Amino acid sequence: MDWNSEYIDALVKSALVEDVGSGDATTLAVVPTLATIRAHILSRQTLVCAGLPIAERVFQTMDPEACVVLAHNDGSFVEPGVELMQIVGDARAILTAERTALNFLGHLCGIATLTRRFVEQLSGTKTRIRDTRKTTPGLRALEKYAVKTGGGANHRLGLYDGILLKENHVALAGGIQQALDKAHTFTSPKVPAPRAASAYDAAGLDPEVVGPGPLPVQIEVRDQKELLEALGAGAEAVLLDNMTPERAAECVKIARGIRADCVIEISGGITLENVREYAEAGADFLSAGMLTNSAPAAHLSLLVDGIEET
Repeated sequence: MDWNSEYIDALVKSALVEDVGSGDATTLAVVPTLATIRAHILSRQTLVCAGLPIAERVFQTMDPEACVVLAHNDGSFVEPGVELMQIVGDARAILTAERTALNFLGHLCGIATLTRRFVEQLSGTKTRIRDTRKTTPGLRALEKYAVKTGGGANHRLGLYDGILLKENHVALAGGIQQALDKAHTFTSPKVPAPRAASAYDAAGLDPEVVGPGPLPVQIEVRDQKELLEALGAGAEAVLLDNMTPERAAECVKIARGIRADCVIEISGGITLENVREYAEAGADFLSAGMLTNSAPAAHLSLLVDGIEET
């Protein structure tokens, strides 16, 4: 992640404008103008760190002279009571930036922490957990960064870097064979696929490659009949959608028997309680929207240690 990118800069400034508005009335009312303070951010729970640099950017946007020291790196696993960051700077700026910094940090740590729990459940299997496009508008690059920080994998980053044929696409194309034929024609070298620059270039994130060609092509199937039809039509990557672990295992066995190199993903209803059972079905990937759209924010606090002598 490029923490000095225009994407991060614009995101931080927009978040501060949203919160501060015309001014932090509380801080302006009671905090002395020239006060300088020492403060730190404390973990209140066990968590995986993610987003410490953007929290730092928030404080330094409010006070360019602030001294921020990160006590840990993103990806670190910490226990409750651990200090994550120290800040020395203008008292008004630090208190005004507090909530915005904690919002970013708590959200990203929450995603990384939940992802790590999924990854731990998959220990000993060859299956990996990855995210979806069920992200907060405007925060996708950060949320997918947090998933990777927690040990997960990223699926496609947007509509531009992969083809996923879902039931509506298949219906409008005229069927599974027709949809796959059109998708493969679109992605052939003779027809360059459009690729617009985005925030993900600056973020340094890459999608997981699930098939050959300029763009990966994956098709969603809902039962064995659709799976057989898709494999017969040349599918190199399939998404088993909303199947029980037992049905998914049967479909994985069928797919491996027909095309050993087929990339298989299972999606729909994946939770911490059942992720191990789905992994034992033998798929390459499991995808869960809850990694980004349902992860609880990590519990953090900013505490002032004292006033610095001037």
